Amino acid sequence: MLPYSKLIPVNKKADTAVYLQISNAFIKNIRRGILKSGLKLPSSRVLATLLHVNRNTINAALDELQAQGWIDIQPRKGIFVAQNLPVVKPTILSADQIQSRYASSTNYNIHPLKVSTPLATMAPPYFKLYIDDGFPDTRLAPLDLLAREIRRQAHLPAMRKYLTYGAPVGTGPLLEALVNVLSETRGLNVQPNNILITNGAQMGIYLVARTLLQEGDQVIVTEPNYFSANLTFQQAGAMLNRVPVDENGMDIDAVEMICKKKKIRLLYAVPHHHHPTTVTLSPERRMRLLELAAKYKFAIIEDDYDYEFHYTSNPILPMASLDNHGNVIYIGTLNKSLAPTIRVGFIVAPSNFIEIAAQMRRMIDFQGNALLENALAELYKNGTIMRHINKVQKIYHERRDHFCELLSTKLAGRVEFHVPNGGMSVWTHFPTRPLEKIAEHAMQMGLRIPNYRTYNTGKVDYNSIRMGFASLSLAEQDKAVDILAACVP
Repeated sequence: MLPYSKLIPVNKKADTAVYLQISNAFIKNIRRGILKSGLKLPSSRVLATLLHVNRNTINAALDELQAQGWIDIQPRKGIFVAQNLPVVKPTILSADQIQSRYASSTNYNIHPLKVSTPLATMAPPYFKLYIDDGFPDTRLAPLDLLAREIRRQAHLPAMRKYLTYGAPVGTGPLLEALVNVLSETRGLNVQPNNILITNGAQMGIYLVARTLLQEGDQVIVTEPNYFSANLTFQQAGAMLNRVPVDENGMDIDAVEMICKKKKIRLLYAVPHHHHPTTVTLSPERRMRLLELAAKYKFAIIEDDYDYEFHYTSNPILPMASLDNHGNVIYIGTLNKSLAPTIRVGFIVAPSNFIEIAAQMRRMIDFQGNALLENALAELYKNGTIMRHINKVQKIYHERRDHFCELLSTKLAGRVEFHVPNGGMSVWTHFPTRPLEKIAEHAMQMGLRIPNYRTYNTGKVDYNSIRMGFASLSLAEQDKAVDILAACVP
């Protein structure tokens, strides 16, 4: 008899189920030719004894092998390796065939994008130290609780109706959870039909642009501005009108001057922590902006990507909470609260807009992940997410203070910045050396920094970057700033 105990190793502490370990090991040995077609295998009772496992486990493994076509189970005769194995043998091609196997370019015209930006085709090289654009520390996220809840949801009888195609607006449990959260934390008095779940805030911006904008429409943005929003509006055919930003946020006088000259369709604002400068739009300017929107009848995208994180006082409520005319389209995300890979955001707007935006969403992405959405709803309901936000709020506050202290002491006179009231990053200007040189030098020393070019949205070289502090521990911040100090004369 073959040494099955060695050919079929079993690790009962592994994450993979034992029956799958056994079936996978059999498949591996069949592929290698150790277990040949027609070979009679030991009975389930004998295999259970040889591998020191329960007979039911062996039967489950054999059922899996039979279902995949690797074995034949013949009543009263035994178990045999299948004669016709489910192995796809590759066709060997000649050199000429290989060269012409797949076309390198299309035989038809492709309309070029109106605007474009280089996209990474693969993950960037790994760096032990990475100052990002302002991301959460995923090491702190309750991902184990989320994974456990997803698994629990998958086994609920009530989940069956969510496992087929559903509504593009999102699942009922998450919509209801967001109604409560938005009311309690943002003062938004909304109903489920005012909300559309998206795959992050960027999808929300895209859906608004595709729903509202046509070729030649006028859009107001700040300068500088979130570059992905600019690209989205321009790709939709819009013309950008740029207004300055100061310590009180968007220049509303400049907005009014443009409104008097042009028919504005849309205005994009990040009032809470402006991207990229992190400044907060003052309450007075918020009220004036709402008045202008009502008067000139344009829509406002209020991008509130990190509302939860404010360190000096209670956050100012969103403009959407004060909007009585139906001008504000509020966009939020869970990615900054938990982890970027979660990809769950939302749009809040009057129900007639949500209905059209949902139809637009269905054209590009039929629906969201119902398992994930319902799991998140439960974590909202049982308080897990809010406890996590309260916990990391204190941690990020400490990290902000530490990071700004490092910049003030170790890079004194070589950087310019203001301590942000909230958020996860510091808008930092380097007056003494081009960022291109700093980035190259830092990479050689094992530190990666954000792509400074993405902040130059108005063809202005700001020589500035957003430096995220939230994702770095205090010790990591020390190392990162030490490297930066060595790169900036």
